[in-house]
Amino acid sequence: MKIALISAHASPLASVSGLHSGGLNVSVANLARELGCAGHQVDVFTRRDDLWTAPVVELAPNVSVVHLPAGPARPVGAQAMLVHMDDFAARAVRYCGAEGGTYDIVHANFFLSGLAAIRLKERYGTPFVMALHDLGKVRQRDRREFDGFPSERPKIESKLVSAADRLIAGSLQEHDNLVCFYGADPARVEVVPRGFDPAELGPGAKTARSRLGLRDDEFVVLHVGRVVPSEGIDDLVRGIARLKRHHRVTARLLVVGGESEAPDPQRTPEIARLRAIATAEGVAAQLVFAGRVARAALRECYCAADAFVTTPRHESFGITPIEALACGIPVVGTAVGGIEDAVVDAMTGYLVPPNDPAALAEQLALFHRNPELARAFGRAGILRTRGRFTWRHAAAELARIYAAVLAPHRSRLVTVVSR
Repeated sequence: MKIALISAHASPLASVSGLHSGGLNVSVANLARELGCAGHQVDVFTRRDDLWTAPVVELAPNVSVVHLPAGPARPVGAQAMLVHMDDFAARAVRYCGAEGGTYDIVHANFFLSGLAAIRLKERYGTPFVMALHDLGKVRQRDRREFDGFPSERPKIESKLVSAADRLIAGSLQEHDNLVCFYGADPARVEVVPRGFDPAELGPGAKTARSRLGLRDDEFVVLHVGRVVPSEGIDDLVRGIARLKRHHRVTARLLVVGGESEAPDPQRTPEIARLRAIATAEGVAAQLVFAGRVARAALRECYCAADAFVTTPRHESFGITPIEALACGIPVVGTAVGGIEDAVVDAMTGYLVPPNDPAALAEQLALFHRNPELARAFGRAGILRTRGRFTWRHAAAELARIYAAVLAPHRSRLVTVVSR
């Protein structure tokens, strides 16, 4: 198949450099590579955010990244990108026209990209699958958090849900949310979990501890991800404080992520807030910010930990708990979205309610008291992720979905040709 994979605001090239990279960048890059390895031709469409970027860059065999100029040639936050999407969609249509409109299928990621997918379907009749990844109506339900996106977002998402030939959910919860909040037909929603690359991540020694300023005898709790309020790291800090007060365990909390390689409260304001909470809770000395870490160094960070914790209020992806489990590290996570699918409660880790530091402390205390339990959970995590959560598994499932979407189109073409 010839696949147009649209990721307007999240370039797969960013997953290599680490700059402006998040879960979607990593997901798009790895899925494109695996689809290319399977013999499909993949063009990833993304917005040009650098004046000196080549129009087309080869990412991997059979995979190219197409940079479409829309808006300023500099990074623009996803929240401010909607005004540029008409231009982006028009340029995608023109590019495909120059290519003869020959893509078999379009796969759009996030609602911004969906606007281009609709235009391609209208112009060339190309079917498209839609992965929204994060749902505006679900975010609005949590009134404590303003996501910064324009008010039109839910309306656009509803239009995409109706127009898409198939919807891709990252978790069972996202499947249910699409049905409940957007009226999606359950028969048109497919669940495809995120994954990891076994060549990149796996079990290893705790050799990074000295480099990270950690002692060999410390109980180390790790968080990897965005350092923003919605990640719930404040609950984790309070959980570490409760672990000390109620369970007599002095754990070191290592936070990996942020907007710069060295932790900088100016560029990552959440750092200052978390430090203030840690000081008020009496655990400031136990909190370590490592800054943004390149993908190549992530395995060392995971393997340096005794437990991994992720505590968002809502989560569509769940990539980091999968990565931790792949490295043999047990996970404590909030029972939301992709985390709930990735972690098997009391087998590879523990699921806890959001906003519950006491529950976090209780489960971490179990791992501290019983290291063999933690190691057993880690071994179970390795087996589970290798058997179900690799990017190759995800790409194969997507290829099956693409083929199912294309089947009626191809049968109609055969009928027309026969006549």
